[in-house]
Amino acid sequence: MKNNLSPSILSADFGKLNEEIRKIEKHSDSLHLDIMDGHFVPNISYGSPIVKDIKTKLPMDCHLMITDPLKYAKDFAPYVNRIFFHAELFDRRRLRSTINGIKKLGVECGLALNPDKSIDIIRPVLKDIDAVLIMSVYAGFGGQKFMPEVLGKIHVLRAIGFRKDILIDGGINKETIFEAASAGANVFIAGSAIFSARDSVKAIKELRDAL
Repeated sequence: MKNNLSPSILSADFGKLNEEIRKIEKHSDSLHLDIMDGHFVPNISYGSPIVKDIKTKLPMDCHLMITDPLKYAKDFAPYVNRIFFHAELFDRRRLRSTINGIKKLGVECGLALNPDKSIDIIRPVLKDIDAVLIMSVYAGFGGQKFMPEVLGKIHVLRAIGFRKDILIDGGINKETIFEAASAGANVFIAGSAIFSARDSVKAIKELRDAL
C-alpha cells in the first residue's frame, strides 16, 4: 500500500494560504482540513468559505471535529473528497446512519478515533467506511506530542483485515513517521512539521526520506 503525505493546512499562514499550498502542492499527495466547532473540541478553526476558496488539484480530506457532523458535512462535501467524523459521538445505529448520510453527499466517509477511544467502537461498521483516522494526539490543538501508545490500534486494524487507508494525525515528524508506518499506517498528516519549518518543501522531502 502506497505511503501518502497529507499536509494539514491548520499550521499554514492563512494570510497567504493558497500561496502556501502552491509551494507544497506537487510534493504532497493530499491536503488535510481540520474543522473545529468550539464545542466537541475547545478551539474554533475555519469553515466552508475558507475551504471553498482553496485552489488546488490535490484531493482533500476533511476532518470534522464537531458535534453534529451530518448537519455540516453538506457545507464541505462540494469541495472535498472524503469526510471524517468522530466515532465516539454516536451509538452504533446513529453511527451507521451518519456514515450513510455523508456518503449520500457524494463523498467517501471515514471515522476518527481520539487516543483514549477503542477500535471496538468502529469494528461493527468497518465494512461501511472508506478509511480510519487514528489520532496520535487529542483532537483540537496543533503542535502536540506524538502518543506512541495509539499504534497498537493500527496493528489490530491491519491484523483483522482492514486494507483501506489508515491515516495518522498528531505529532508526525521525521522521528515519528517511521514508527507510524511500521505499525501499518499509510497516510501521514503533518502540520507544524511542514508549515512551521523554514523550508516546507525540504520538510516534506525529509519526511519521505524518513519513510
